[in-house]
Amino acid sequence: MPLPSNQSSPGLLRAPVSGIIVPLSQVPDPVFAANIIGPGIAIDPTGEEIVAPCDGVISQAHPSGHAVGLTTSWGAQILIHVGLDTVKLRGRGFDPLVVLDQKVKEGEPLIRFDADYIATRSKSLLTEMVILNSDQFDGLEVLPGTHTKSGDPLLRVLLKSAEKGSAGTLQPATSARNLALKSEWITIHNATGIHARPAALLAAVAKRYKSKLTLVKGDRSADVRSLIAVMGLEVAQNDQVMIQAHGPDDVDALEALTRELKNLSEDHESPAAVVPMETELKKERKAGDLHFTGITASPGMTAGKIFQLSTQEIEVEEKGESISHETAKLEKAIQVAKVQLEALANGFMGGNDPNRASIFGAHQELLEDPQLLEMAGEEIDRGYSAAFAWKLSYTTLSLQLQNLKNQLLAARANDVRDIGKRVLQILVNGPVPAQEAASQASVTAIFPDNCIVVAEDLTPSDVATLDRTKVLGLCTTTGGATSHVAILARSLDIPALAGVDPEVLHIANGTLVVLDASKGELRLNPNAQELQALEKSQAQHELQKKEDLVHAQEPAKTLDGRRFEIVANLKATSEAANALQMGAEGVGLLRTEFLFMNRTTAPTENEQFEAYQGLARAFGKTRPLIIRTLDVGGDKPLPYLPLPKEDNPFLGERGIRVSLSRPAMFREQLRAILRASSEGDIRIMFPMISSLTELRQAKVILEEERKALGIAPVSVGIMIEVPSAAVMADHLADEADFFSIGSNDLSQYVLAIDRGHPKLAAQADGLDPSILRMIDMAVRAAHSKKKWVGVCGGIAGDPKAIPVLMGLGVDELSVSIPSIPAVKAQIRTLSQKDCEELAHAALEVGTAAEVRSLIENFGRVADKSTAGKTVESKRN
Repeated sequence: MPLPSNQSSPGLLRAPVSGIIVPLSQVPDPVFAANIIGPGIAIDPTGEEIVAPCDGVISQAHPSGHAVGLTTSWGAQILIHVGLDTVKLRGRGFDPLVVLDQKVKEGEPLIRFDADYIATRSKSLLTEMVILNSDQFDGLEVLPGTHTKSGDPLLRVLLKSAEKGSAGTLQPATSARNLALKSEWITIHNATGIHARPAALLAAVAKRYKSKLTLVKGDRSADVRSLIAVMGLEVAQNDQVMIQAHGPDDVDALEALTRELKNLSEDHESPAAVVPMETELKKERKAGDLHFTGITASPGMTAGKIFQLSTQEIEVEEKGESISHETAKLEKAIQVAKVQLEALANGFMGGNDPNRASIFGAHQELLEDPQLLEMAGEEIDRGYSAAFAWKLSYTTLSLQLQNLKNQLLAARANDVRDIGKRVLQILVNGPVPAQEAASQASVTAIFPDNCIVVAEDLTPSDVATLDRTKVLGLCTTTGGATSHVAILARSLDIPALAGVDPEVLHIANGTLVVLDASKGELRLNPNAQELQALEKSQAQHELQKKEDLVHAQEPAKTLDGRRFEIVANLKATSEAANALQMGAEGVGLLRTEFLFMNRTTAPTENEQFEAYQGLARAFGKTRPLIIRTLDVGGDKPLPYLPLPKEDNPFLGERGIRVSLSRPAMFREQLRAILRASSEGDIRIMFPMISSLTELRQAKVILEEERKALGIAPVSVGIMIEVPSAAVMADHLADEADFFSIGSNDLSQYVLAIDRGHPKLAAQADGLDPSILRMIDMAVRAAHSKKKWVGVCGGIAGDPKAIPVLMGLGVDELSVSIPSIPAVKAQIRTLSQKDCEELAHAALEVGTAAEVRSLIENFGRVADKSTAGKTVESKRN
């Protein structure tokens, strides 16, 4: 039976406005679509008045008027948010009708708004109603219907059984507290006290709660949400502090902040233990035998002197002038930062480096992030200066990202810090002259000659503007192989280590080290023999590179006549000419994501067609062009493709699953590829296939589009990236024309290690026997059905892995463009028969270390036995 319209029932929420009901997952804003704020519903409004969905108390009244919060007597915290990006309007077009702490009845007007004005000046009019504290309930039920009228039943919050009386009625709410709750006094044992990072952690926790939260030290106190204020307390080691909480969620807030403070205080169990540990460490370093290990962010080997790079804290004024003045000041600084970033992006694009260019294009998008702008706007509304509000907001947001379980999203925290520092410099120091705009970085330093830069972290701006005549290598205690800093370091050919033990920050400036990033090592105080060997190795490497390039256009054929196809991995159309120059015999993997990322809308069919057509013409009819359909997911989000929030996005909607769940977008991409297929040897490859069903579904859609266009059939292959595909390879080979093994994802799925994990990533070794057995299984299955197999993952270009892959019988290696000449040259020095013997032995051992030992021995034998034959083969 429907509830009477004038009855406020516990758990029932009525429509706050008339309009069309839209699932929250379809809202074109990942913050809402991924339920980051909370679950709920959206309405495309046909009315212009927001009313209370139930009885309650106004707990949030945003100064801009675009949002209002309501706390019900039965414990729900509800947020109603009108439009997307409407905080930028700074109240224009909104007429708020209620104030903080006001009691309201169901149906009482809360906000009036000018729909026409807002619709023409914001991203969307979609109005969201979400439950902020959904974890306190058993779920949320959307009542049936596609349209709603203001006041109609819309959502039912499922109350937990403990919250109901015997007759199912709600128990009386706890009365409001008149006095603030206080924690115990907590001694801070952390050697550095509460400095920037712990203060930011506390601020991030405090932001989750509505209560007034105060950190007390002696007779001084600070708002926990204010990073600067907390740092201003100068809480040092052995100081005692406590938390005070006053408000609707004071118990939970006090518990969370107390727990966080105790975690901070337990970083070092005994303050006396710090000094002896450092003293002992220094003695060990003087002995010259200390090694540091980390994740290879960018391969290579070099020697240089340590240069500790530290950022200088930018001092800001806390109090601001009028809200309009500070808002305008921030908006102007952001616009200047966008110009700087555009100059950086254009400079790299002009240098034919789209990967670096795309990073700074993404930074421009970050500057328009609604969550970041809204946070800064709220702080300005509280009376803070633009610089203070901006610093607090970007620091808090970057910390929230950094603490996410998803390592790829956590890596974006560094990008937020980068754009944050860039804008802050402009706010404090003013914009630099136009001619210097492209090179403004967040860290300024005079680098010494031949230095290895060591830092807690670096930003993309730091790396992009390094003095390459002086900086030989990078070493950071944070980050990983997937960060933007790592991508930039690889593009600049700078050896780089990430995730190194923080003790590396204590190494004295000027200390001589060898950075062997390929092995993940930093070695201190090398002796003369090591340096001579390194210098000789580098000289030989340069000579070999030149020799390999001379023969780059020649085929890759073993000493005993086995021919391998060496093709390129591409991620931009602009890379085609370079790939051909370096000897690519085609494209083994075109990552089509480059067409979809760093933009606010999906590319059109024609945009895609033109890109594929251009590449097909470049490679011609005789070189294969393998185009992988869109491979995105929870770990690689697109702003216009909202995906549900997932605790482990690697095990959720990724690759082909995304395409199959969005057939319109999938069909558009397939049509673009098919239309371009007449220009060259285009082949289609589906990513993340885990079952025969997925392959069949994708092929059905492809065939329907092919017939509709009247185009000849194209070759269709799949990526072997998950264990199920390798295990079922015999069945998949019946319906796929070829396999391409994605060793990076295959390794992480087989070994259950996130390849971006700061501590475990190094253990995700593609030469682990379990991985090799999966590859062997796939190759055998494909060859039994007369189908060919390629490898397009990282090990395809690894000199140590190549002999094993050859021995396992793969037919094609798809590698990064710079690696092509060297891979071809290496194959020409090897015997297929010897490689098969090596691969057989590798399948029989039990660890990756044993496989690598076999390869080392194989390499020494191969060097001796093939040296003369190699010379002879080149003569012929």
